[in-house]
Amino acid sequence: MGLRVHHLNCGTMCPRGRRFVNGDGGLLAAGRMVCHCLLIETDQGLVLIDSGLGLADVNRPAATLSLGFRLLVRPRLHAEETAIRQVERLGYRPEDVRHIVLTHLDVDHAGGIRDFPWATVHVHAREYERAMLGATANERQRYRSQQWVHGPDWATYTEVGESWFGFNAVRELSGLPPQILLVPLAGHTLGHAGVAVDTGSTWLLHAGDAYMFHGEIEPESRATPGLSLFQNLLQVDPDARRRNLVRLRDLRAAHGDEVEIFSAHDHLELARYAQAPTN
Repeated sequence: MGLRVHHLNCGTMCPRGRRFVNGDGGLLAAGRMVCHCLLIETDQGLVLIDSGLGLADVNRPAATLSLGFRLLVRPRLHAEETAIRQVERLGYRPEDVRHIVLTHLDVDHAGGIRDFPWATVHVHAREYERAMLGATANERQRYRSQQWVHGPDWATYTEVGESWFGFNAVRELSGLPPQILLVPLAGHTLGHAGVAVDTGSTWLLHAGDAYMFHGEIEPESRATPGLSLFQNLLQVDPDARRRNLVRLRDLRAAHGDEVEIFSAHDHLELARYAQAPTN
């Protein structure tokens, strides 16, 4: 039996230069990026896949979001876009969110976890280690410890698992149904992962920041200059990221009727699902 999945935008970002970011519009117009998250109904309660920006990020951005982040991506900072507010609008209590699965711990993916302090937070072990260590300037900039100051109940996962559509070390998650899997996709960060969800009719693969523009996984791969530059600035293992991008492209070509792939920030990919939940 499949799972009921809601597609949410938990943070709109409006960087300058829409043509360079989105591939259309004016040079000086505001671009559009989203924080594509999933809310899944399970017998174990609600499961959130990525959490976007949280209430504290929106209400006190200078306390969490770096000046560089705010100037570069220009987040909209609307409380109604936070996961907790959208959970409430769907008729649930915040306490119904029992688990949060993160593709990685960048500021625009982990901000919502402190709005659900009782939830177990699932993440790749290497991602957790790098975020807690914060040994490099890159890590100290992208990981914001304020977002987990509440001391979450962490569940971490190493590179051990099964094969899934040719991807190795794919893991079921503790306390969650077997239809939700963690798929290692290192490159953007060392512990970056995708999250696969079996809806019963098809698989969904949330690829996080493994790519940022829908054209990157099309047969004739293409990316916008702005997002290519952004990825190149943030990636910590370029070779691994490129290998995983090729694997995602091959997966779409060979199994596009079985697996629907989307990234975290492409607003056109979100628009495919935003009208209704998937079940």
